[in-house]
Amino acid sequence: MLSSPATLSSLPEIIDGLPNISGQETEVLAVVNQDAPVFLPSTNIRLEDIKAVFAIALHMHQPTIPAGGDGGLISNLQYMFEHPNEGDNHNAGPFAYCYSRMGDFIPELVSQGCNPRVMLDYSGNLLWGLRQMGRVDILDNLKRITCDPTYQPYVEWLGTMWSHAVIPSTPIPDIKLHILAWQQYFAAIFGWSALARVKGFSPPEMHLPNHPDTLFEFVKALKECGYRWLLVQEHSIETLTGQPISHKHLPHRLIARNSQGETISITALIKTQGSDTKLVAQMQPYYEAKTLSPQQVGNVLIPPIVSQIGDGENGGVMMNEFPGAFKQAWHEMANQGGGKSGVVGVCGTEYLELIEAAGCKPEDYPTCQPAGQHQIWQQVSLENLQPEAVENAIAELKQSNSNFHVDGASWTNHISWVQGYENVLSPMNQFSSLFHQKLDQLLPTDSSKYRHALLYNLLLQTSCFRYWGQGAWTDYAREIYRRGENLL
Repeated sequence: MLSSPATLSSLPEIIDGLPNISGQETEVLAVVNQDAPVFLPSTNIRLEDIKAVFAIALHMHQPTIPAGGDGGLISNLQYMFEHPNEGDNHNAGPFAYCYSRMGDFIPELVSQGCNPRVMLDYSGNLLWGLRQMGRVDILDNLKRITCDPTYQPYVEWLGTMWSHAVIPSTPIPDIKLHILAWQQYFAAIFGWSALARVKGFSPPEMHLPNHPDTLFEFVKALKECGYRWLLVQEHSIETLTGQPISHKHLPHRLIARNSQGETISITALIKTQGSDTKLVAQMQPYYEAKTLSPQQVGNVLIPPIVSQIGDGENGGVMMNEFPGAFKQAWHEMANQGGGKSGVVGVCGTEYLELIEAAGCKPEDYPTCQPAGQHQIWQQVSLENLQPEAVENAIAELKQSNSNFHVDGASWTNHISWVQGYENVLSPMNQFSSLFHQKLDQLLPTDSSKYRHALLYNLLLQTSCFRYWGQGAWTDYAREIYRRGENLL
């Protein structure tokens, strides 16, 4: 075990023209698997002074596309700047500002005596794209609130998949590769100490797998990579008896059971339902928290938490309404007890550390599982679980109930990330299997060849190549597949 992040030498962000996404797995795992509290030593919030809390996260992403002048890989943001007259591309400037502005808002609010909090979720490709574009100004602004001890207690970074892959349709062997690639690249930008503080995970599109084996491998990968909790969408989970959850403002214990009968669990904070960006832009979680009172968990009375995440840059409400509403809320809290009593904002890890220091134990949290799993477990004997029995149960359920599926659930119920996208999913699965056949165990992960192939594997799994429908975006996916296959 390495003693501390301080003993490690800093990583280059770019190696051989590629983002630094592999090769330091041993160091990454040593840094992220340390148990020291992250927020407790610096938090200015005392549990006994507060009745309810809220936490907001801003999700930021731009895909990487093969659309540079020479067909090279560039950020979609760069493409927007270069083609301002297409579609919504005139928003490139406002988007770039949104990626940077927390670096201005947090220092400004702190200097005015406020006690702000924000959680940030940036995909690996967005961070790489900013570097490719030479937008050091944005990265430096983010470094200020991430690394400067004056501002770091107000900001929490959430880990995610490196290239915004939705987990239920990501090949299982690649889930951990995305998680580690994001961690290594984050450490290259912000340093090992900053990485050691990343303890919460934000799944792209809030997409939670409900296939027992995918969920189990996902939770196992999260825990192996040092994560203590993840954000889940309210309607993507159910109680262990198949009911809608009734304590959405308390942390839950998400139970993952695989088809071999093994179980594993992780803490989940619940993102409540509703129009995500609008709720965040108008600071609705703060106003909802004002209606709540402490609740009992185990033997401890704790403040409930309203958790919400929305795109940090997308749509008029985020670009225009959010800055004013964000600042107004923190000033209101500052005027009603210095922002440290009554209803206050928190970061997710800060909240969990505070309630656990007060005697709350994860085993006391209400339990949950992904929506639809109760139907599976009703069909099979839990005493003698076999993969075949689970697959048979799934097949029978699909036949008897046209609404049943194991594609997982995300922030929206009206979009499938699977149906109608065979032309992207087949190459994606093919390339992944080729990648593991040809490179696993055969090439060191710090070799340029491995890193290059890994990049194409991760990029091909970006959800945008499905979310934006057939056409240019599925063509991008096919081109990435073609180049990746040539490499292999």
